[in-house]
Amino acid sequence: MAKKQQNVAVENIEAVSKTEAFIENNKKTILYGVCAIVVIAAAIICYVQFIKNPREQKANEALALCETLFQKDVYDKALDGDGQGCIGFLKVADEYSSTKAGNLAKLYAGLCYAQQEKWEDAAKMLESFSLKDDAMVSPATLGALGNVYANLGDNDKAIKTLLKAAKTADNASLSPIYLIEAGELYEVQGKPEEALKLYKEVKTKYVTSMAVQQQDIDRYIERVAQ
Repeated sequence: MAKKQQNVAVENIEAVSKTEAFIENNKKTILYGVCAIVVIAAAIICYVQFIKNPREQKANEALALCETLFQKDVYDKALDGDGQGCIGFLKVADEYSSTKAGNLAKLYAGLCYAQQEKWEDAAKMLESFSLKDDAMVSPATLGALGNVYANLGDNDKAIKTLLKAAKTADNASLSPIYLIEAGELYEVQGKPEEALKLYKEVKTKYVTSMAVQQQDIDRYIERVAQ
């Protein structure tokens, strides 16, 4: 019995170690990758909405001031305001909740919290973001949310969300990234067969993807196929 308990303890330690490695290896992809997509897409969305509906001007202007701080990595002031014109993403989301800018503010707020490693707050804000705005922003948001769940230790939810992100994206730029991340979490759970399916999907479906080097995906496959 003691030996069995010892083996379980070792397995738990290894699982925690793998999860920590996954989080550390993907931290930049999780946050910086989605941030870049959001900044570009947000500018397009807000400009289009401004042209179509001038009433959104105030919301867009308020969001833009927060974005400036966000791009400078000043996440606390981007969230809560700087007292010098920027009212903060949280207030933009609240006061302009019915606008595109207000919706994007929720996403930005979630990313700010993630940058600060406030994972529960990050999950709450990302979950409140409407996923109907943009073909790139929506899957990138799901990808970020999946990784937030991983940081919260909910690997089942993380995998489900990452797979949804890959399906929503349905392109060679984002889908391979999320499939591989989901595969790594399957490995953490001791499910190499499930991981292998995802790695093979990347190799066959996204063979020309610039996001994943061919030799890298081969290494993933070799690792779990042993």
